[in-house]
Amino acid sequence: MSTTKHDLVVIGAGPGGYVAAIRAAQLGLDVAVVERESALGGTCLRIGCIPSKALLESSERYWAARNEFAAHGVKMAGVKLDLTAMLKRKKRIVEDLTRGIEGLFRKNKITRYAGQGRLLGNGRIGVKAKDGMTELQAGVILIATGSTPAPLPGVELDGGHVGTSTDALSYATVPRHLVVIGAGYIGLELGSVWNRLGARVTVLEYLDRILPGMDAEIAAEAKKLFEKQGIKLRLKANVKSAGRKARQCVVEIEGQKRLTCDRVLVAVGRVPRTKDLGLEKVGIELDKKGYIPVREGFATSAKGVHAIGDVIGGAMLAHKAEEEGMAFAEQLVNGHGYVNYSTIPSVVYTHPEIASVGRTEEDLREAKTEYRKGVFPLRANGRALAMGATEGKVKVLAEARTDRILGVHVIGARAGDLIAEAVAAMNFGASAEDLARTCHAHPTLAESIREAALAVDDRSIHS
Repeated sequence: MSTTKHDLVVIGAGPGGYVAAIRAAQLGLDVAVVERESALGGTCLRIGCIPSKALLESSERYWAARNEFAAHGVKMAGVKLDLTAMLKRKKRIVEDLTRGIEGLFRKNKITRYAGQGRLLGNGRIGVKAKDGMTELQAGVILIATGSTPAPLPGVELDGGHVGTSTDALSYATVPRHLVVIGAGYIGLELGSVWNRLGARVTVLEYLDRILPGMDAEIAAEAKKLFEKQGIKLRLKANVKSAGRKARQCVVEIEGQKRLTCDRVLVAVGRVPRTKDLGLEKVGIELDKKGYIPVREGFATSAKGVHAIGDVIGGAMLAHKAEEEGMAFAEQLVNGHGYVNYSTIPSVVYTHPEIASVGRTEEDLREAKTEYRKGVFPLRANGRALAMGATEGKVKVLAEARTDRILGVHVIGARAGDLIAEAVAAMNFGASAEDLARTCHAHPTLAESIREAALAVDDRSIHS
């Protein structure tokens, strides 16, 4: 078997892998990418971030047409759901983006190998495809294989009635009753989609709150709004089993009445995808949580083998993997690259959206960090009033002594876009005063960020 040589071989073409490959190629390396799926883009693009956001956008417009347009003087009669057309639109968006990555690979002269990549040792990678085996040789190998939905003991996945987020992106009909196990961002986003389209949605959460890891005040506000929208949230619900019985699904909950429904979505988190990579062949041992340990430069314990993204732990977010991919390529070629993990934002694309960056109040209290807080309600923002989107608030947390911004948390319209200003400010070490002294166009939702910064010093103008 002949061996093809490259400077860098990336295993996995998700956000971390394809970004790392493109940046390394821009810096002059001969780069190859191994991807087992026919389409590029990884979970995020194919069966995660992008298709879910397409459905969230479409379902929100359907909901607005039925429930909100009349308040704007737009009266509509006979609004009907065409789920087939909605799903086709989602598919088309995904296909356009995957073809776009193919074009970027061609533009940057990146070689793509289709198949399962496996480490063979001494810089060699075996690629198992339908038509046989290919062997590659590289000075540097990067593992960027992402993650998969976490299983739940006692739950029998059948890929249809009891399934994961992948299945919930393509239901052929609107469920009469959808039970979602897990009140994290995946469960709440997809629960919101099917709730808007007419399903009765019940969300079960093992903890005593929704959105674990998010600022508790913001999460409590979100809970009220989701319940107002008709989503039933059951907390402290320990699911013991779920499966298909006869013509319905049955969910057993410890100490609570069982639930019957026609579909179950299991959304209890994600686990790193490390199976069949040949890690044992090169001496890489996973940590207790199943992640690949890395040190400086994203290097693993195996010489010449590096890893980024979901497989190394931390926030399982596409943009975190992208940042790591960029930093890896730049460290590899130029000797320097950096990821500021304290300013990785997180966004929940429900309605309203929820976005966060930096420390929560709970973090600060636990660390006994003295801080000041500024909160501004969107009901006092002129643009929010004009949009009819007054639900929510902005919260800015600043260090008491230095006024340096420690965290920003937003629940409201376009929160995912608004948080970018906070991320930029924190990256430059800005203070609340810096935000407060920055002129914001009027009327805009972004003014709420400034007002919350002003409120840190009890001088908000409009609240």
